[in-house]
Amino acid sequence: MGATARSATVRVLRDRTAGLFLTAVVVSGFGSSAMSLAAGIWVKSLTGSDSLAALALFAVWLPVLFGPALGAVADRWPRKPLLVWSNVVMALLLTTLTAVDSAGRIWILFAVLVLYGTSFVLMDSAESALVAQAVDARLLGDFNGLRMMANEGMKLLAPLTGAALYARFGGASVALLDAASFALAAGLYGLLRVRKQDPATVRDREGGWAAGMRQVWGSPVLRPLVLAGSVTMLCAGLNGATLYAVVDGRLGHSPSYAGVLSVAQGVGSIMIGLLAGPLLRRLPERVFTAAGIAVFAVAVGLRALPYDAVALVACGLIGAGLPCVLIAAMTAVQRETPDALLGRTAATAGTLMFAPNAVALGLGAGLVALVDIRVLLPLVGAAALLTAVLLVTDRRGRLTDAPTGPLPSSTEA
Repeated sequence: MGATARSATVRVLRDRTAGLFLTAVVVSGFGSSAMSLAAGIWVKSLTGSDSLAALALFAVWLPVLFGPALGAVADRWPRKPLLVWSNVVMALLLTTLTAVDSAGRIWILFAVLVLYGTSFVLMDSAESALVAQAVDARLLGDFNGLRMMANEGMKLLAPLTGAALYARFGGASVALLDAASFALAAGLYGLLRVRKQDPATVRDREGGWAAGMRQVWGSPVLRPLVLAGSVTMLCAGLNGATLYAVVDGRLGHSPSYAGVLSVAQGVGSIMIGLLAGPLLRRLPERVFTAAGIAVFAVAVGLRALPYDAVALVACGLIGAGLPCVLIAAMTAVQRETPDALLGRTAATAGTLMFAPNAVALGLGAGLVALVDIRVLLPLVGAAALLTAVLLVTDRRGRLTDAPTGPLPSSTEA
């Protein structure tokens, strides 16, 4: 597997479009990872509330509820300009956070975080469509694994950088760092060379936003993967809402210790990002997905234990397990969906998987105050484990749908 994995990785990285995408993901992912952690710390420090800190994450996830409508926008607008201008606008909006210096101005932070999440939905939809055109179907799993690795791998450095910047200079410095990363990403997307769109394909994109839902729900390949992703991300949202309660109540650390746990999660994500492509070519798609969900489930239960070492291992396992369902589902979407529907279908799949996460973050913010996390976390882990079992025991549709055959050589077009 090692030689094949290296060959596939080289093949993906040698593609100019894929390389630019991955570089942009690294750049913007660094700023976003730093800001995502700093936002919670910022709210916690100004208000002293664990629930409001969890709601900062909820604000970012809220726009996924409108994914199908945003995906229709991504299908109807030229995708390259959409990527460029979304990054430019976010760079400008983030500079307004320099005004947040008291609890009374927290609303500015929450407003920007909602727009932050909106831009991610739009950009993810456009990226999925452009990548599906540029990358061989047999290498989509490798690309998506590398993309996940690049994005989640930023948790090795970015959260600690964000926490350190916040501790030394305050939240505004982290916002400006993120603004710079968005500006640089806009420049990288501007270098993309994309095919001119076929007028007939553009006309096909005039269909309603519900076309993406029909594509997902009518596919025996996509439906079980997306449904499993929905339940898993619901569990992930409940797990994420307990972050500061675990750091403070179970481990006895300051909120900044969340950065250390994010580093551990990033290590796990890097490992699975490198292995996802080869594993998806060798394992039935649902088996790969279910195995990742099971690893995530066990790790969530372990977080209830009051030991630093266990917490670090559990975060590493979450980083390795949770991306599996996302990589498998989005790879299948890119492979199974016509170009004219890709923006809507990718956004719809994202909504079905991530909307439960947004709801769970909001719900979890209240549950943390009502339910002991020593009870809540094992229950969440058990629900995720049941999802993994049901995914592999349900025989409706095909068990695997990954492309087969030899990898394309470096000389193939």
